[in-house]
This record gives sequence, C-alpha cells and structure tokens, in this order.
Amino acid sequence: MSSWKQIFETYKAGKHEPVESRMTPGTTVQLASPSLEDKLEAIHSFLGESDDLIVRRFRVFGEIEAAAIFMASVVDHILIHEAILKPLMNIPPQLNFKVIDLKELPDVLLKDCLLVTGGMKETEAEKLLNSIMQGSTVLLIDGAPESLVLQTRKIEKRGIEQPQTEQVIRGAREGFVEVLETNLSLLRGRLQSNDLRIKISPIGRRTRSRVAVCYIEGIVNPQLVDEALSRLSKIDTDAIIDAGYIEQFIEDHPMSPFPQIQSTERPDKTAAALIEGRVAIMVDNSPFALIIPTVFAQFYQTLDDYTERFMIASLIRMVRLIALIFSLITPALYVSVISFNPELLPTDFAVAVAGGRAGVPFPAFIEVLIIEVSMEVLREATIRLPQMIGGALSIVGVLVIGQAAVSAGFCSPITVVIVALTTIGSFATPAYNAAIALRMLRFPLIFLAGTFGLYGVMIGLILIVNHLLSLESFGVPYVAPIVPGSWQGIKDSLMRGPLWWIPNRPSYLHPVNKRRQAKKTAKSPMDSAFKGPTRKENP
Repeated sequence: MSSWKQIFETYKAGKHEPVESRMTPGTTVQLASPSLEDKLEAIHSFLGESDDLIVRRFRVFGEIEAAAIFMASVVDHILIHEAILKPLMNIPPQLNFKVIDLKELPDVLLKDCLLVTGGMKETEAEKLLNSIMQGSTVLLIDGAPESLVLQTRKIEKRGIEQPQTEQVIRGAREGFVEVLETNLSLLRGRLQSNDLRIKISPIGRRTRSRVAVCYIEGIVNPQLVDEALSRLSKIDTDAIIDAGYIEQFIEDHPMSPFPQIQSTERPDKTAAALIEGRVAIMVDNSPFALIIPTVFAQFYQTLDDYTERFMIASLIRMVRLIALIFSLITPALYVSVISFNPELLPTDFAVAVAGGRAGVPFPAFIEVLIIEVSMEVLREATIRLPQMIGGALSIVGVLVIGQAAVSAGFCSPITVVIVALTTIGSFATPAYNAAIALRMLRFPLIFLAGTFGLYGVMIGLILIVNHLLSLESFGVPYVAPIVPGSWQGIKDSLMRGPLWWIPNRPSYLHPVNKRRQAKKTAKSPMDSAFKGPTRKENP
C-alpha cells in the first residue's frame, strides 16, 4: 500500500483523473464490450483510485473468468463470501454436465447459484457505478453482455434508542436512526397495512442520498402525493446530507421564521400522521422524518396527548398554549408598561418595581434586551457543551451570574424574573424549530414596545397574525382548522376532545377516506353505559 507521501505527490503531479472527464449523473453509458478486462478498465476510469474499492477476481465454476467489485466499507463481507463467491466457485448438482451459453449465464447464476435476496441484471455503466457506491456488489463475467448487481449493503449503525429531541412520557421509547431500512422497518411495524406505499429514489449528484416518500393509498389525497413528488424531482444539487436540506428545498415560504414542515424522530408520530392522510419523507443517514403538510397547531401538540385521558390532555395542551403566548409577549408587555404606562400597575406592585429598579443605569428596554441576549447566549452554550458540563453551566449562569448582576445594579430583580419565566415558557413548546421562531420574534416585539409602548406591541402582534394567515403548507392554510373555521378540527386543536368526538380525519387535508372510526365506535360510551350483569331467574 502506498504511503501518504506517495499519494500526495501523485495527486499533486496531476496524475489523478479530472472530475470533468468522468461520467456525469444522468448520462447513459453502455458497457458494450463483453470482455472482462474492458469492463474493469471502464469502471476504474469512472471510479478512479480508491483504496476501499475491491476487485475480487475468480473463475465461475472453475472455468469462466469473472470479477466481483464492491466497496469494502459499506458491504457485508461474510455475505459476499458465503452467498456469492463460495456458490459460484462450485458447480451446483443440478447444473452438472449441462452446457450453458454465456448469454444465458447471468440468468442461470441468479436462479440456480447465488444465495443473495436481491439481484438483477444490468448493462448501464451509471447504474452499475451507483450500485457499487451504495453498497451492492457488481459481478462482471468475461464474455457475458450483462452484469449482475447483488445486494450486499451493510452499514454500521447505532442501536434504536429513545428520541433525544422529543421526550416521551407515555408512549413508545423507539426513535429513528440513521439507516433508512431500519426506519422503514419501524414504520412498517406500526402500519401493517397493504395500502402503505413507499417510493425510494436518490437525490444529489455526489451523495446519491436515498429519499423515501411514504403514504397510505386510499387515505391520502393523490394531489398531495403528486405535489410532494414533483417538488422532490426538481431538486438538483450536489449533496443531500440530512433531511433538513430537503425541508429547505420544498417548503412554501423559505423567508418565514415559522417552519412549514414538521420534523420528528418518533416512528409512532410518523405513523399517526400517515393515518391522518399526510405524507412522510425520510432520508438515508438522517434520523428525522419530515411530515407534510403541517399546520401551526401541530407544534404545541404531542402524541402523548392521545395516550392520556382527554381531560388531562386538554389541560396540558392549554398550559402549553399559554406558555407559548407567554414566552412571546411577556418581555414586550413588561417594557411597554414600565416605560410608557406604569399607571396600569397596582400601586403596591408599582412601588415594589420602582424600588427594585432604583440605581439601575439603563432604561427598561435596554435592560431587558441585555438580559434576553445573555440568556440566548447561555442557552446556546448549554446546548453545545457536553451534557455534564452543560447542566452545571446552566445552574451557574442562572443563579450565580443572575444574582451577581442584580447585586451589582446592572438589572432589577423583576427583570430577571420576567426573562426567566419567558425562557421557561419557551421550553414548554414541544417543537424546537417552532420555539426558535418565537424566540426570534420576541426581539422585534421588544423593539416595538420600547418605541411605541402598548401600541407597538399590538402592531407587532397584528403583523405576526397576518403573516400566519398568509402562510400555506402544500396548499393547506397554516392556521387550519381555525381558519377556515372547522368545528370538527377545533375539537382537536385548542383542546383535545374525546376520541369519539373526532371520528373523521382533518378536513383540510382532503383525504380520500374521511372517516377513521366506525359509526358504532364513534358514539359516546355513555350510550352504552355499563348496567351490570343480568341475573337469570330460577325456574
């Protein structure tokens, strides 16, 4: 094996093949020559020199020259040895004393010799090369016009664990991982329906990342599936590293701070979305699934709401909604009241606030702005640090630095309380990307409150509401089901009604099959209240 110095000198001398001279995606090149050496030379010219590219030469049945080509880092070596090389080097009993034409040899090998679960014949060079890069083994046979593509992919993966970004209280403890096949198996395990459809196609000229579109035929609106596939087909880029790349390419309003596509690590949440009539998009090497279309109400709802009794779930959902509103407007309201309308405060409270602010050198607007920025820096530092250090830093930042700032006269105690409550309220939002949007909008509201008082806060809120009303996600209004009004949908947005109150799927999704419960099931349990066992009279 060459040393790194030799590799560097060879590369710098220009002996490597220019990228422009290699095959570009979308071209169709046929390996016309049946000669094994010509095929190997053509493949080497396309793939270049790579130390993990393995070319294993052998003789089929001890007579015909052949070569198995694969990438050592993404294949199952035991499978290649036991299911490909070993069977091909020995003649199976059913083929003894048979004369096999070279044109028929690929078919004979697939049907009588090879033990792999997936295999196909191929002649196009582009498909052969893509198969090698994705973990398949390509079998080239001297004199045969067709080559074989055999599935031998094996990628090291982490075990299935509890989702890190979505905590589970009452529900499944399984989360998606980075391997697409594993994620699809988790989804199939929950949706054992013959109507579940999965369409897989690669995206990215360099990465060739496999993207899966999942939906339930007979429930989902066909126009939604067509729109999703159409937007994905228009993506032409070098690399798709994560599902977040796909999200940015296909969302309706990329300049909006509000996310129009929901991402989740939970297979049960994805399955529930498919049953409602939505579409899920998953990307290989990403543990997140994208759910479309998305409405704003989904960002303060969790799947745990449906596993708890409806009264408890409704109460918790209302608490989340209050915390969401609280985290958005509380600092702006504080600044506007302290700076412009202190007469709105009760006398005793106003005296306490004035006493706490005595000696603070900054106006309320600058004071709140400094503390808010400090909390954002502290929050970001806590996320990026290792978990053990991050927890200690959050305690030090909140307690020690906050108390020191109050003692030094840089801020008042009431400001620290307001900012702390605002930060805690933002943590109550289940969706991280939606919480970030509210954190961003908090600063314009503070500026408006410091400039125009309560009028500025109202103007800011009106602009935010108008912006929400203007958004759409794949043709669905972002604030549905409130606008357009749907009583059936409101029973599962602001509150979590009993399951028998919501027998239909969301109307704004326009599903083919609108009903998800039978009429008998959908009736209130009070219609068939338990009356106790009947006792037969003795004859």
